[in-house]
Amino acid sequence: MSQELNRVRLGEGVHFTSIRDRKFKHNCISINLLTPLEEETVTVNAILPYLLRRGSKNCPDFTKLEQTLCELYGASLSADVGKTGGHQLLTCSIVGIDDRFALEGESVSAGCARLLGEILLAPNITQGAFPEEDFRLEQQNLIDTILADINDKRAYTVNQCRALMNEGSPLAIPKYGWVEKAREITPQAAAERYARLIDTAMVEIFFVGCGEPDGAREEFSRLFGALERHPVPFSLPPIVEKAGAVKEKTVEMEIAQSKMAMGFRTGGVTMDSPDYPALLVCNALYGGSANSRLFLNVREKLSLCYYASSLIDKLKGLLVVSSGVEFGDFDRAQEAILAQLDELRAGRFTDEERNAAIRTVVNGLRGRLDSQGQMEDDCVTKLICGVRPDDGAELIRSVERVTAEDIAQAAQRIRLDTVYRLTGKEGAAHG
Repeated sequence: MSQELNRVRLGEGVHFTSIRDRKFKHNCISINLLTPLEEETVTVNAILPYLLRRGSKNCPDFTKLEQTLCELYGASLSADVGKTGGHQLLTCSIVGIDDRFALEGESVSAGCARLLGEILLAPNITQGAFPEEDFRLEQQNLIDTILADINDKRAYTVNQCRALMNEGSPLAIPKYGWVEKAREITPQAAAERYARLIDTAMVEIFFVGCGEPDGAREEFSRLFGALERHPVPFSLPPIVEKAGAVKEKTVEMEIAQSKMAMGFRTGGVTMDSPDYPALLVCNALYGGSANSRLFLNVREKLSLCYYASSLIDKLKGLLVVSSGVEFGDFDRAQEAILAQLDELRAGRFTDEERNAAIRTVVNGLRGRLDSQGQMEDDCVTKLICGVRPDDGAELIRSVERVTAEDIAQAAQRIRLDTVYRLTGKEGAAHG
């Protein structure tokens, strides 16, 4: 691997991680605030990265902000909200060209870091409130985003299944919160919550790209080094290893095609477990690839699903099967999905299938190394999990060594926990 990874502490609860790889032509710098998922704060937290993205004291409007970005050779700002390991991840990022392409030899990376730091630590807050017009626009954007999540019925069904699996836990809280909560936020409440987050959130700063990170690191060290903060360390919620009595829930909506999500426990296998490589290959063989058992048998051969696939949650020890099903085929589809898992448990698959699944996983892992965003995502996940970030080479080697027996044993640990069905109301068309 051609990566160079380095991690240093800049202040109380503030770390700077650089991942250098010469294949990139740009540098991506991000500031990530990690804070526990809580019902009272999740929604107001979700609006903050987008409010911060609108400017700072030095760039109080889009005109001045875009002028500054143009001076940084067309650098681009973005904001995002994520959810991982029981924590909300609030991100502001900037992407700019590498310093070696600058016409006057200036440090573009240091300039990008300076602007990003100003946006986070010197936002456009006046008299204890964000600007009213900016706030109203972002408040509506947040409401629209939450509603859009509901309108994506495939993703919605999976999310509701996960929430039911983790009922009563922070893991069940949606990353953007709720529409009714979003409507209650005020410019003053958002500013108050911002101040609290700057004091208590764990801060993970990433520099991912081809250039030298020294200039950016020095800027952030200056900005954060003198801050007195009281960060709350992140920790993972307890992993539920074994499935209990199967929970089932059916919900009616105005939809044309019914959906079903089946949530499984993986026996406590997460990304820091020695059995994780076997679980990755098992998932690819089960439903995580175009050559999977669910796709070839349940969807193609039996025609019981419009789609059928599986994915794993590497932090929570979960596997979820997502499917689109005719209303009258729910039970038959569920039986067929479970039957394919039984086949894997019994080791009834060929060496050709195993090798194809291994190639799928390896190609996926290597593909993540071609994306700055995915490399950063993997690094954040490992930090939350308590695993030191690396270049991923050892995981790839471990996947390549997975045996048929390893796959069967991984499948034997997978047990059904929850079934969530989303169906059309009586009399509605299905299909």
